[in-house]
Amino acid sequence: MTWSVHQHWDPLKVCVVGRSYPQEFYSWITVPHVRELFEKIAIETEEDYQGVIKKLEEFGVEVLRPNLPKTNFSNGKYLQPPMTPRDYMIMIGDTFYENYSFDFAKSYQNIQDPGWPNCENLEEFLLLPKHIQDECVEVHELDLIKADQYSLYQDIYARVRAEGNTIKSYAYNPVLLNGAQVSRIGKDLYFGTHSYDQNLTDYKKFVNNEFANTRNHIVNTGGHGDAVYCPVAPGLIISLCDVPTYADTFPGWEVVYLPGQSWQSIGAFFDLKLKNKGKWWIPGFEYDQDVIDTVETWLDHWVGYVEETVFDVNMLIIDPKNVMVFNYNKQVFDALERYGITPHVVPFRHRYFWDGGIHCITADLCRQGSQQNYFPERS
Repeated sequence: MTWSVHQHWDPLKVCVVGRSYPQEFYSWITVPHVRELFEKIAIETEEDYQGVIKKLEEFGVEVLRPNLPKTNFSNGKYLQPPMTPRDYMIMIGDTFYENYSFDFAKSYQNIQDPGWPNCENLEEFLLLPKHIQDECVEVHELDLIKADQYSLYQDIYARVRAEGNTIKSYAYNPVLLNGAQVSRIGKDLYFGTHSYDQNLTDYKKFVNNEFANTRNHIVNTGGHGDAVYCPVAPGLIISLCDVPTYADTFPGWEVVYLPGQSWQSIGAFFDLKLKNKGKWWIPGFEYDQDVIDTVETWLDHWVGYVEETVFDVNMLIIDPKNVMVFNYNKQVFDALERYGITPHVVPFRHRYFWDGGIHCITADLCRQGSQQNYFPERS
């Protein structure tokens, strides 16, 4: 029987949880206190991942995890670990969307000289003579980072395929379909915008063509939707700010706003923002130039845009009565209690560096339930 997700509050059955590098990875850092800091981040990040996994397994959820890169350095950068699987996949109904993919064999064939050996994957490529590798990367701009990054989820994609699901790829334009952008509310799908000035005409055309059997709505989130709002249960939305379209997109639903929860309330972040453009933050190291230099020189492509992510609205719903959060917020907890929902706090101590809330670092692949119609007046 194929996997499916129709409502993101239905009982969760299968979930992907991200993965980071072990502490040994950071042996390349030569400044002792910086190396110790990243070793500490590595240890505590995996401890916190295990806390998430333990809680999910308490509710009978099967947990899948991505692979780590087989090579971790390419094109002058260290490869990003698979921290946020939701950016790479989403199940909508019983169709699985592989948001990013990379056909390495085809990319290599497009630039292959007649005298070069054939090559089907990254592992075979790394065994080729160095002058061939160098020409592919330096002359033909073969992107080894992309090739390895997208291969980290191949085992998960294969498992979905084995379950009999249809798999589609939108690698040509991942902006159009990102797991962090879509809210699945039965007959209605809600798509967040990539930016406030995104071309909505093309966006609407894409979603209406792709999802012809649902009612599709655009919510102008200006970034990852799960960093702006979360429909937690039928009738309840937790939102960072006032989105004018809620009255139209979720008519009659209660919206709990969280004033003062933005990054403007964290002065130390703004000190560092001047140097790293708001991409990451390690509390206590805002003024440590060695740390700043290490991240910006070697790891800058690891981190997203941390300023857009506020973790009180970034939640993972286990079932209609249980939700996972990273921290306590009285407004949120009071609202959940009114709806009979129990919040489960699972820490993720370095979320400001990794720029990922609980919804970002997971991806729900299967939930029990069929498609519901929460707005029958729209039919």
